[in-house]
Amino acid sequence: METFYDAINVEGDIMSDIHGTTILAVRRNGKVAVAGDGQVTQGSIVIKHKARKVRRIYNDKIIVGFAGTTADAMNLSEMLEAKLERYNGNLTRAAVELAKEWRTDKYLRRLEAMMIAVDESKILLISGNGDVIEPDNDFISIGSGGVGAQAAAAALIKHTDLDAKSIVEDAMGIAASICVYTNSTITIEEI
Repeated sequence: METFYDAINVEGDIMSDIHGTTILAVRRNGKVAVAGDGQVTQGSIVIKHKARKVRRIYNDKIIVGFAGTTADAMNLSEMLEAKLERYNGNLTRAAVELAKEWRTDKYLRRLEAMMIAVDESKILLISGNGDVIEPDNDFISIGSGGVGAQAAAAALIKHTDLDAKSIVEDAMGIAASICVYTNSTITIEEI
């Protein structure tokens, strides 16, 4: 009879197979809201339901949301905050410098995470490929349920008068209903 630990040995190290996150940012009527689900999954096992993947940094003026491994995401958050300090809160400059360092540094290149960072005027996606992307629309998402959340947000923006916070809340609920790596325990931060 195969045990759980035998399955791990046969299928590979389960610790390197951590999945799941949905992060969504929406700007509407001068407000921006960022939401993240709370589920953390190892392989096919949900190990946490109330993780906080969205938080405020730089004197609460910037909101960041992460998809990827927790330690990597926290490391990147601290690095972004240091860059924000260095560049006096200029999110674009800090993000570009972070992405450049992330892509070229031997250690950082191994980090497995993506980040959405927002301030009062910008929404940015930052990745280890050196990407700093400002979306054409006033919304963007990352993670396993990102496509569902972004599609729902796009429809809600087009067909309702909901505010940014309500849109991310409803869109994340839709993503949680279709993505097994996304749950309905949602953290929302708003500027």
